[in-house]
Amino acid sequence: MGKKVSKAVEKNILIAFILNISFSLFELIGGIITNSYAILSDSVHDLGDAISIGISYFMERKSKKHADKKYTYGYIRYSVLGGVITTTILLVGSILIIIGAVGRLFNPVEVNYSGMLIFAIFGVFLNFIAAYVTREGDSINQKAVNLHMLEDVLGWVVVLVGAIVMKFTDIRILDPIMSIGIAIFILVHSLKNLKQVVDIFLAKTPDNVDIDELKEHLLKIKDVDDIHHIHVWSIDGYNNYATMHVVTKSKNVASIKKKIREELEEHNICHAILETEDEACDDTECNVELHEEDHHHHHHH
Repeated sequence: MGKKVSKAVEKNILIAFILNISFSLFELIGGIITNSYAILSDSVHDLGDAISIGISYFMERKSKKHADKKYTYGYIRYSVLGGVITTTILLVGSILIIIGAVGRLFNPVEVNYSGMLIFAIFGVFLNFIAAYVTREGDSINQKAVNLHMLEDVLGWVVVLVGAIVMKFTDIRILDPIMSIGIAIFILVHSLKNLKQVVDIFLAKTPDNVDIDELKEHLLKIKDVDDIHHIHVWSIDGYNNYATMHVVTKSKNVASIKKKIREELEEHNICHAILETEDEACDDTECNVELHEEDHHHHHHH
């Protein structure tokens, strides 16, 4: 029912992984030869990407396993976990780079600008191809992978421009400044990614669902007297689930449930568990606001 990740995406992720690993090694050597921190910082970034792409490749495959008795919701969350690990790697990497580059701000070193230029031209070119290859797909993982690729292109464009400027002006301090810029960029993105993931794990209402509006629409359905205990959560950022209690006096519960499910689908919820009761709960707690709800009380029907 939810979007499924295609075989093509898996293949793409694998290609991206191979490209990135070989590429980060190429950069590491380039950074050492040219003594450029900006290139080194790009290589750490790339290595982080490669590792994370590797992880997300396995997680993506794992996440496609169908539900079984151990994981009744399927393995979709593994793909989210892949995102967590990736993000952590990038956070640590970018912080290390910033620490190193700050040292260089105070005592700039000699950098081989022509070498930087050559590496940067290659870098832009190769990464552009990689970004183009991995552009389709819509799992959080695939998005993260493609984002890495685009960032790498940007990173290299920065290095390229910097190398040209330094070649003609010999302002050495530009190199560490660029690497700090790249690192901060990685840092900000990683934090954003992390927030998305944490929201999923905290079962926050998904961004594309508005509970008040949803309730309003559901109450308009004929014979629905009241609705409470609406819970909506997302399992991976795409597939949303909901549970709720529906109060109705109608004998034809099946058709009411069908209408409710249709309405829910319009609100991006594809799996719903609906419980019906024929009279408003006389449990006073039911009328208390959502956040004070006590999950342990029992209804009597």
